[in-house]
Amino acid sequence: MNFPLPFFTLLSTGTRSGDPGFEITLNRNGINSIDLPRGRIQAVTGSNLRVKFVNRGAPIHITISSANASMYTDFFHENLYVVDESVLSIPIFSDIQDGFFDLEIIAGYGVMKTTARVEVIHPPPKKPIILDESPVQPVSRGRPHLLMVMMGIALILYTAWLSVGNELLNIAAFITLIVGALFTWYRQR
Repeated sequence: MNFPLPFFTLLSTGTRSGDPGFEITLNRNGINSIDLPRGRIQAVTGSNLRVKFVNRGAPIHITISSANASMYTDFFHENLYVVDESVLSIPIFSDIQDGFFDLEIIAGYGVMKTTARVEVIHPPPKKPIILDESPVQPVSRGRPHLLMVMMGIALILYTAWLSVGNELLNIAAFITLIVGALFTWYRQR
């Protein structure tokens, strides 16, 4: 079965909209002219690089090839006939290192030739969602905890009992500790 369009052009209709790409303009500055984008051309690992050819003149035959891309993609060579617009989709491998490869674009049966350098990069890491965690140590709120205050009062009463010998001071120290512990225990619920 003969397809009316090249194989990679047919693949381009199934690409994700988030895939990176760039646009090359043909026949803008003259017959068979090839205008590359001014910025850097980058391809993200594990995605498809979309190359959109926009023709501003008469229909044109172009040849796209890449001799040094075998480490990054299966793409090697493609012939296109561009009437108005055509999209070439180049799948990029996912388990590769950063690097680059060159796309050679030939128009006018070898009269015009240009090379576009494509940088292969890994996608930027997604920021992890950090949930608010409870601190390891309790955070002081500016006031002493009631249990600590009660323990301080009980310590003073207990040392007074040791120095004076009055049994009521010992009982008051014990009751103060019990009240502080019970208040703290039931306040947590």
